[in-house]
Parts: sequence; structure tokens; C-alpha cells
Amino acid sequence: MNTSLVHVQLPLEEPPYVLTQAQAMLRQMVLDTVPSVHSKRNYAKALDDLFAFCASRPLCRALIMEYRTTIDHLSPSTINVRLSAIRKLVGEARRNGMIGREEADNLTDIPNVRQKGTRLGNCLTREQAKELLAVPDRSTLKGKRDYVIIALLVGCALRRRELASLMIEDIQLREGRWVIIDLRGKGGRIRTVAVPIWVKQGIEAWTAAAKIDKGRLLLPLSKSGKIVGDELGDWAIWSVVEQSSKQIGIEHFGAHDLRRTCAKLCRKSGGDLEQIKFLLRHSSIQTTERYLGSDQEIVVAVNDNLGL
Repeated sequence: MNTSLVHVQLPLEEPPYVLTQAQAMLRQMVLDTVPSVHSKRNYAKALDDLFAFCASRPLCRALIMEYRTTIDHLSPSTINVRLSAIRKLVGEARRNGMIGREEADNLTDIPNVRQKGTRLGNCLTREQAKELLAVPDRSTLKGKRDYVIIALLVGCALRRRELASLMIEDIQLREGRWVIIDLRGKGGRIRTVAVPIWVKQGIEAWTAAAKIDKGRLLLPLSKSGKIVGDELGDWAIWSVVEQSSKQIGIEHFGAHDLRRTCAKLCRKSGGDLEQIKFLLRHSSIQTTERYLGSDQEIVVAVNDNLGL
């Protein structure tokens, strides 16, 4: 399977070097099989790194294993994403007659890295969440918007892309309370998400100050605080969360950590596990259990009172 390095225009970020026609075609085929924008970005990164590592050397099992040793410093989940991208690449090559089945089986027979235990991830306490919500200066237009970003993430457990694409019209009154209707999440699952009253109040303050009543809820602002576009990117949302969390002394904290925080605070407040599953739009209760790490308590751990 030839991995020699021609320039090609791609819808995502362009590779930092020229690709052969076969590489460019296979790269696009792989990305077309992945529905999620974030997965496309991750797969593109994995394939670009692989092509750069291979240079003009033909792809073989020994070369993949050599490449595998160069990513040992990454987390098990990241390594497994890289390996998954390679398997999809090999699969597309086989389906398009570039390599045979036996060669494809040999190239893909590389096991994932086993991740042991339950990953807790980053999560705020209730006091830290309140502190984070207090960071945006709500006397300014930007502060009102940034408060809504944080409030919807921690109050409604939205994903970054779900929040970036949220429309004002999606927030409606149903059965006497405000909800986000027909929210399409990961895997195409559709749910209705309840909006706490304090979150709705923040939304109303932002939309009134921004003088908007339809279209995208979140809009980009200039440094002077003026609306300069009709869509706020999901990376801008990530930046708001990261910069705000730094102001309360927390480093390396992202938007998804607020989703996790919402779930854990719901659980600690006595929330039913099945209802938390609906809130998170998970496909199964087992996914929610793993996500919460609900069998592990580290604040008041079971081995704190051994009497020794």
C-alpha cells in the first residue's frame, strides 16, 4: 500500500503537506464515513500524522507498529482513536481494490490499548460551579452571553456542538416549564431537555440586551462588544469555558467537563439514574453509570473509616 507523498483541497483543515491522489481520496472516504464533526477532526489528525510518519515508505504491519510506539505518550482513548482511523483507512483501501483481504487483515490486526478502571474526568463541586457562573461580568453584553454559555453547559448538560447550533426557537414552553425541544445529539438521538428557571433568566437577559428574538442563540462579539456574525463556533465556546475556569484557579478544564459536572451534581442531589440518562441523551443506562463513575466516591470514600 503506497504511502508516498499531490496537493488536494479538503473540506476540513488541509494537511500540512501535499498528499498523493490515493492518500487524498482515501482520507476523504474515511472522513465521509464519520458523522460527527469532532470525530472527523480527530480522524483527519490521525491520518495526517500517519502519512507524515510514513513519508514515502509503503504501509505495512511493521510500519504501523513502529508508528504505534511514537504515540505511547497519548491517553489510551486517543491511541485507540488513532488506531480506529487506520483501520478505516485500510478498510476503504480494500473495498476500493487497492489491497487484498489478506493484506488488509494483517494491517488491521493490531489490538487497542486496554483502559483499566473508571476514568473520573474533571468535575466541579457545587461551590466551584457557582464560582464559575460568577466569573462573567453580566453588566456587559459579552458577560451576559458568556454566562448563558456556562449556564446551559452546567445547567442542561449540553455538548459544545449542540450549544453552538442552538436556536432561540428551540426553547419553548411545554407542560408549564421551559424546555429545549427536539435536541438532536450524538448518534442522531433526539430528546427534549428541561431548562432550569435560572438558566432561562440568563437567556432572557442576553437576548434582550443583544436585541435578538430568532435565529442562533449565541452570536460572536467584537472586542468592543458588538455582534459581528450570526454563528458562534464551538471552539469559541471552549475558549470561554477554559478562560473562565482559569479565573477560579482551575487549569485544563473544558466544556465537556461542565456536562459531567451537571450529571454528577444531579446524582448527588438524589436524581434518578434513568432521568440523568435522558438528560445526557445516552443510549443505555450502563453508559450513564460509566460516565458518572457512580460506584466510586472519593470525597467520602469507603476506606476513610477503617478505624486503623
